[in-house]
Amino acid sequence: MQKSSLFKLLRTEDIQCQVCQRRCKIASGKRGFCQTRKNVDGELYSLIYGRVSSIRVSPIEIKPLFHYYPGSRWLSLGSLGCNFQCPGCQNWEISHADIDKEIPLAEYIPPEKLVQLAMEKNCKGISWTYNEPTIWLEYTLDTAKIAKEQGLLTNYVTNGYITPEAMNLLGPYLHAYRVDLKGFSSHTYKKIANISDFKGILNIIKTSKYKWGMHIELITNLTPGYNDNEHELHEMAHWIVDQMGPDTPWHVTRFVPHLKLSHLDYTPIPKLEQARQIGIDEGLRYVYLGNVPGHPAENTYCPQCEELLIGRHNYQILQYNLQGNKCTFCSETIAGCFE
Repeated sequence: MQKSSLFKLLRTEDIQCQVCQRRCKIASGKRGFCQTRKNVDGELYSLIYGRVSSIRVSPIEIKPLFHYYPGSRWLSLGSLGCNFQCPGCQNWEISHADIDKEIPLAEYIPPEKLVQLAMEKNCKGISWTYNEPTIWLEYTLDTAKIAKEQGLLTNYVTNGYITPEAMNLLGPYLHAYRVDLKGFSSHTYKKIANISDFKGILNIIKTSKYKWGMHIELITNLTPGYNDNEHELHEMAHWIVDQMGPDTPWHVTRFVPHLKLSHLDYTPIPKLEQARQIGIDEGLRYVYLGNVPGHPAENTYCPQCEELLIGRHNYQILQYNLQGNKCTFCSETIAGCFE
């Protein structure tokens, strides 16, 4: 177990976790909602520090991050547990895992070894993904500090429900933040993520960009009957344009039935295309469709001359027409980080 500094003593030995926005109140000997944080005699401990359930080298496109060093290799890893417990989670085997049973099976990799491994594999950086990295805060923070010293980049693939206090610890060491926008209403977030107030997520997204200078890309997994309401999608796209800027990439991905939502159908492609058009109509310059290999909306096009800049198929780059961050056809500056 690893002690956390982000908790508040309430009374006797009860504490309040300050890592995610649930801010769980935890009695002595008990755990928070994510089941990975425990009150031990009035102090908060992480049960998953360094415990790795999944690890692989993968392309940055699979996060998805399309405007952040396209084609680069990242050491990608996840642990156990989640602070949302979404009913249709695609990684439910680890996010909804029985922590007590699975922790002994998860490999322990200390921060120094993880950074060394990333360097040996010639990775551009380290990506914490697969399950929610916020609940892995102490480990990701320790590793990110070492990674930065060694010239590696770092990335969170996250639901964005981190507290401002935790973000202020992480902010100086994290470079890219790929955030889920699961909906744009309390009703939708309650159904999908078991929370009713999502405004804190929006504030964190803005903080990560404007305070800490992170590269931001947003994703919405379009789930039939859950978050595919046209009005809500318009509000979401409008917020992205207004608060994050029209150059912010938005990925609208096809829902694949899993777990408690396995009875639903795959998202119809016309519905995905409609959502993409909503984003474009609201003023977004880079709107992508995901989980539809071969669709033209996997590609990056110049928003000025509309020429194909990056051709993709199932996370592989097939064409590349950029010189630095400039379109090779009209010299338009393309938002993001490119080599």
